[in-house]
Amino acid sequence: MAKTILAVDDSSSLRQMVAFSLKAAGYLVVEAVDGQDGLEKAKQQAVDLVLTDQNMPRMDGLELIKLLRELPTYQKVPILMLTTESSDEMKAKGRAAGANGWLVKPFDPQRLIEVVKKVIG
Repeated sequence: MAKTILAVDDSSSLRQMVAFSLKAAGYLVVEAVDGQDGLEKAKQQAVDLVLTDQNMPRMDGLELIKLLRELPTYQKVPILMLTTESSDEMKAKGRAAGANGWLVKPFDPQRLIEVVKKVIG
């Protein structure tokens, strides 16, 4: 049974690149255009991993993570941030919100797959 990943990013080209890389590695991908869309999709369908950007319109990544962590279904689901933000302060905020890991853009597709495999197999 293939694992499902929710990819949340306001950049369609980045979402496509992430989706393409993950699908090629055998994962199912649900795409969301921002945090609000991501939250709605996460409520509609359980996923095995959430990959989210930080800077997005309507709802940013940290807010999305906090709201997901309040849902019983998402208390244990791994959440990775995929963002241009790489400061220690931002990483600390991400961890405080409930993020399990951090990938910096521009991302290397091979590295993304390695991290995802490590986190959800």
